[in-house]
Amino acid sequence: MQLIQQTPDLSAYLAADEVIDHHHPLVRETAARLAHGVDDSYGYARAAFEFVRDTIPHSQDAGDLRVTWRASDVLEQRTGICYAKAHALAALLRAEDIPTALCYQKFDEVHGLVAVRFHGAWHRQDPRGNKPGVDAQFSLDGERLAFTPDRESNELDYSVLYAAPHPLVLNALTAARDRPHLWQTLPTAL
Repeated sequence: MQLIQQTPDLSAYLAADEVIDHHHPLVRETAARLAHGVDDSYGYARAAFEFVRDTIPHSQDAGDLRVTWRASDVLEQRTGICYAKAHALAALLRAEDIPTALCYQKFDEVHGLVAVRFHGAWHRQDPRGNKPGVDAQFSLDGERLAFTPDRESNELDYSVLYAAPHPLVLNALTAARDRPHLWQTLPTAL
């Protein structure tokens, strides 16, 4: 699948905003801790991915009712659904000057993940969190995502790479009182 940048300006995929707040002290502190002893940006990207995937539980899997959406809040509260975990990973990667995009897949609901830019190409990564039947791994050599769309069931990969969260995703997250409410308002398509 060919991934398409929403904006041709690569600097947009390094920017901080209200959601991907990589200027926040907690994001900076976490990034510095993850970068300590790592030899290169690839090693850092893998460490950041594994940190978000493995130490921040997916709120549905953990039964956590809280809804997080801002990267620093995800890191502080240690919970989030796929979108929130993607926001946290994007902030950690951008904090170390690794271009990172937000991207999505369509299943019954829209699923969020990221793409990182290495060696002149984008590589999708899914920090959702592993569980039985889900084994997402960091890879620049073939995708190892949490889920693979079934075309016959009208599931798909969206090809657009966003510099900021899609408005439908962000609206659902910010309007949700709790995760049960969020589950009723998750976008089903972009």
